[in-house]
Amino acid sequence: MASGLSGRLSAIEHIVVLMMENRSFDNLLGWQFGLDPDLNNRTDSGEHIYVWGNEGTDYGTMNLPEPAGERFTDINYQLFETYFPDTALGDEITMGGFVRSYVNQTVATTQEYDPRAIMHCFHPHEVPSTSALAAHFGVADPWFASAPCQTWPNRLFVHCATANGYVNNLPIPSWKVVERFPFDMPTIFDQIRERFPAPGQGWRIYFHDFPHSLLLSNLWPHLDHFHGYSRFRQDVAAGELPPYSFIEPRYFPNLKRELMPNDQHPPHDVSLGEQLIAEVYNTLRGSNLWEKTLLVVLWDDHGGCYDHVPPPQAQEPDDGRSPKPGQEGFTFDRYGVRVPALLISPFISPGIVRPPGDVPFDHTTLIKTVREGLGLPNVPLTKRDEAAPSLAHALTLDPGNLNLGPERLPMPLYTPPGEVVETAAWAPLTGYQKSLLYAAAALPPRDKVLAPLPQETPAEALPFIQEKLWAFLGRKVEE
Repeated sequence: MASGLSGRLSAIEHIVVLMMENRSFDNLLGWQFGLDPDLNNRTDSGEHIYVWGNEGTDYGTMNLPEPAGERFTDINYQLFETYFPDTALGDEITMGGFVRSYVNQTVATTQEYDPRAIMHCFHPHEVPSTSALAAHFGVADPWFASAPCQTWPNRLFVHCATANGYVNNLPIPSWKVVERFPFDMPTIFDQIRERFPAPGQGWRIYFHDFPHSLLLSNLWPHLDHFHGYSRFRQDVAAGELPPYSFIEPRYFPNLKRELMPNDQHPPHDVSLGEQLIAEVYNTLRGSNLWEKTLLVVLWDDHGGCYDHVPPPQAQEPDDGRSPKPGQEGFTFDRYGVRVPALLISPFISPGIVRPPGDVPFDHTTLIKTVREGLGLPNVPLTKRDEAAPSLAHALTLDPGNLNLGPERLPMPLYTPPGEVVETAAWAPLTGYQKSLLYAAAALPPRDKVLAPLPQETPAEALPFIQEKLWAFLGRKVEE
């Protein structure tokens, strides 16, 4: 690792990132950090819906909310209370449109939505792993999603500091996503490879069912870096963890193995994500690598869940990829909604970690941190990661005064019944699951013209996705 850095980043040999799905800061950490119970949004009729939590751990509570509107225009309404804001004409962010966006979703649906669901925020004991780590280590605040967009743009930002100009996961119709391939942006993985050129070294992506990061065509010549999640545990135990590890959760219910998604994407059971967070922490904490590791757990975007902090203006990537036709003229000059970001290392004291200057944290903070921590040349991918603060200043403790943290986090004891898995497997695909179905279909080799696919449920989609994935990787990979 590099030396001469602020803080103790020079002592870190392994940076591990676990990126979860679609939860805002207030949704997971609000009550723990003094959420004002008078915060509210109003309905179309003018009724005020306040933030709330019932402290229950029943199945209905732990699955709140139903999937919310996540497209660019939906998020505009959540922030501005209008789908097409014009700041030049005086439109300002109010954070007042979450309830109305939720109940009046722009994607056609026959479902009725309870306006209270989107204002629900979990109490600490309902999210025990997240809350314990937030109490024992650092919480980066404010950390905003890199764009006021859904999953694909924000997960692209964490690797590339750009979304390639696209504001939504998929076009309409979905099968036209093939027209967006390849996603050929330079990545932080390319920069790591220059420092660690040996095959399979430098970085690894550990995934459960499908790695979203496989969208990036610059990674296609390096498929030996993609591994099932079980390999993460093996690598840690053997002391063979690479300098940079990126972990993706399980996005689909697996009928064959009776497994549910653990990504925390609404309406997936938050408890299962808490299990994954605890397992990743426990794996690292119980190893010989712990005292030289930085673990960052964060969420890619807010998923429509309420947060009260207005996101500010952002540095445009200015990489020549936006604005693109049909993308609302957006140049990615605004951050997305605030999300939780846990900074976990023996060198980090408990408490809130603020940015060192006026620029807030966003997902490109990870790119800046990896580049500094691994001693890579200071060559930004875009102007966004050039402007981003790193996490070097968060590591302040001396080697003789380390914050080792709990020896082990209790694993939330919840196993979904078989009938729950069965129901989820045959339910309609969520928007994100559908996007991964078409992402897998667009991987080479494929027909030049991608047609609409018949798979409508996870039970139908997952076998197709796995077959395409394994053929592309040249080997069978399971979690």
